[in-house]
Amino acid sequence: MKAPEFSYRRPADVETALALLAEHDAQVLAGGQSLIPTLNMRLSSPGMLVDINRIEALRGIEDRGREIRVGALVRHAEVLDSSIVGARVPLLALAIPHVAHMAVRNRGTTCGSLALADPAAEMPAVAVALDAHIVLRSRAATRTVPARAFFQDLYQTARNDDELIAEAMFPAASADEVFGFAELNRRHGDFAVVGVAAKARKAGGTLQSLTVVVFGCERKPLLSTRVAGATIDAGTSDQSLRDLANAIAEEMDPMENHQGRSDTKRRQGAILLQRLLQDMRKRAVDA
Repeated sequence: MKAPEFSYRRPADVETALALLAEHDAQVLAGGQSLIPTLNMRLSSPGMLVDINRIEALRGIEDRGREIRVGALVRHAEVLDSSIVGARVPLLALAIPHVAHMAVRNRGTTCGSLALADPAAEMPAVAVALDAHIVLRSRAATRTVPARAFFQDLYQTARNDDELIAEAMFPAASADEVFGFAELNRRHGDFAVVGVAAKARKAGGTLQSLTVVVFGCERKPLLSTRVAGATIDAGTSDQSLRDLANAIAEEMDPMENHQGRSDTKRRQGAILLQRLLQDMRKRAVDA
């Protein structure tokens, strides 16, 4: 199919881009890996596309001490190759190889994934697990929104139509943190049927302050409340980990679709969680 008619602008600076967003029925074009297909299928029909790819200020991955800045134009492939991300944001480094295929990672942007809020996408889940912050700019103001408040529903976020995600700020990991990431899909690179992202602090072979996010089958990333702050140590049995995983799965409200029934996804999530927690326990004990 052909895309509907639209105007096209390619500003050279952020201020011009923000003015266009404020004055027109416009959508932002960065990587275009989701936008272009939806245009061609006429699921999206903006009056204007604002192509931000010439704006140098939106590029770059920067180590700012406590936080790592990922600019709006940073491609997934850049995140994958970044030594800063590998050393300072390990959960993001674990998740990024699961994002689609190399052709998509070469063009798609991490902030674009956050903006789309696809329930099967890895980047929103990582942002919620790490309690990242998303910087939104409009012509009127700049505001920072916690990732845990940014994702509101299926493809719905706190971003207003006249706002641009300028950057995402990911907390830098401390030496005592352990991370885990896993997802189930039909083939590597396909959308996740169920996925989990987790972090905890290790102390003397014990995992403390457990944080778990489930994605893929939920309308938005699900931050578990039942196990928040749970402790796992060498004496925690496999049955106890199974019970913990089942408790998280009970919080799930999976969407039914061609990939399976809700009860099937809940069971898949529980098994994926149990394996992930076992792996994190082993790494904490062996460290």
